[in-house]
Amino acid sequence: MTEITAAMVKELREKTGAGMMDCKKALAENNGDMEAAIDWLRAKGIAKADKKSGRTAAEGLIGIASAGTKAVVVEVNSETDFVARNDAFQDLVRGVAQVALSTDGSVEAIGAAVYPASGKSVSDTIKDAVATIGENMNLRRSAMLSVDDGIVATYIHNAAADGLGKLGVLVALKSTGNKDALAAIGRQVAMHVAATAPLAIRAEEVDAAVAERERNVFIEQSRASGKPDAIIEKMVEGRMRKFFEEVALLSQAFVINPELTVGAAVKEAEKDVGAPIEVTGMVRLLLGEGVEKEESDFAAEVAAAAKG
Repeated sequence: MTEITAAMVKELREKTGAGMMDCKKALAENNGDMEAAIDWLRAKGIAKADKKSGRTAAEGLIGIASAGTKAVVVEVNSETDFVARNDAFQDLVRGVAQVALSTDGSVEAIGAAVYPASGKSVSDTIKDAVATIGENMNLRRSAMLSVDDGIVATYIHNAAADGLGKLGVLVALKSTGNKDALAAIGRQVAMHVAATAPLAIRAEEVDAAVAERERNVFIEQSRASGKPDAIIEKMVEGRMRKFFEEVALLSQAFVINPELTVGAAVKEAEKDVGAPIEVTGMVRLLLGEGVEKEESDFAAEVAAAAKG
């Protein structure tokens, strides 16, 4: 019987994205034949799809699709970046984003919508892909923005392919003006949002709980100065003004031209657009944001597989 080495297990894992122990078993069942082991894993994939659903999926891709006055952004997660570079996975994410355009943009609605290429729901199509590709995958987040008149600008950072990447941004601009000029400033604002991650469009829209936490921190820091309460209050108000300037989109220094705020840059762009511009919405999705990733010691995994 062929000896199953750690190098063989590693190679099969890289080719299939399957777990270490699954790869070792596949090789053992097929006397070390790599291609037969790949087929064995694929054949067993459907039976193991539900088991895979417990594994952390923090990699994957952000996908964006747009249709003029409407755009959607979706996050489809996988377990490894290796799978995110897989053409089949990329096609899946791109397809999910396109389907999302015909829904209200919620995860539930997208999951229930029919995926044209399979004739099944998006949820079932992803589940089938879990079985075929061999990793846990899920549609984690989604968002849609639309305007009655204007455009929804889009931007993908760290693009892996057209409309796919690690960070996706939508910015809705309402205007009756020239759409090409509007798209130009919209893309710049979207790039700015990608770079600075503002908490809200305007200062008054910053979450009240977030603002209150900041205020309490500033109060405690200012009290340490030993100054009178009246002075402390002025210090806190000044720091809060600066806080809002830093986290609200329209008051931030524009990354394209730091001499202007984003609000001033949008106002200046009205000359080219030929009409007033209102920023009505923004969405920023960073891949894996908020997901607790499992730290993996690859050497330890190999050792465990060799002993198993």
